[in-house]
Amino acid sequence: MLGKNTGEMLRATRVKNLAELEEFLSTHGLENYEKAIVKGKGVIFLTCHLGAFDLQVSNMALRGLNPNIIGTPLKDERLNELLWNYRNMYGAIAIERGRETFRLIKVLKSGGSVALLIDQDTKVKSRFVNFFGKPAATPVGATVLAMKTGAAIVPTYVYLGSDWKQHMYVLPEIPMRLSGDEEADMIYNTQILTNFIEETIRRHPEQWVWMHKRWKTKPGEEVN
Repeated sequence: MLGKNTGEMLRATRVKNLAELEEFLSTHGLENYEKAIVKGKGVIFLTCHLGAFDLQVSNMALRGLNPNIIGTPLKDERLNELLWNYRNMYGAIAIERGRETFRLIKVLKSGGSVALLIDQDTKVKSRFVNFFGKPAATPVGATVLAMKTGAAIVPTYVYLGSDWKQHMYVLPEIPMRLSGDEEADMIYNTQILTNFIEETIRRHPEQWVWMHKRWKTKPGEEVN
């Protein structure tokens, strides 16, 4: 499945417009983004490394959403350049994870969009939440940005269907809790977002990147 979905992402580098992308990608629930963006506080697309996940960037960009996509650089410089160039196609903006926080806040406050993946254990600000029954150090960037800006968090995912087409789903906004206790809210909201990630993986477990060491960070080793 990893090979098939990677092939689909490579296929997307040859498309010239949205019509060509839609020959092998169907989009469902776009109205959920439209409901969120009219609030004027920006949209945070929350997704995970499932299916041909980078097709979502192409889809958003070709629709004129110009998403800022946050990602961790790859160790191989050649592969990293290939990935960054791909993510910058059609108007998306690739940004290295952990940098340019103020730029992202500005993007959201101007009504723009940001795309974040929170299903991997990376060296960024994290908190432990439950993930498949185990405590997992989880990036809190999406939660923090939403709490600071009031941006709507709109979950999305994509998978290869039995009809051999890619299907991208845009789901309703996930509301954030704002009780006044910033630390407690950060953990609570990150758990809610992680629940979505887990539920999505459970629907299509064969299409998640299981080779990643998701639980490698131990309590006390997380980045604060």
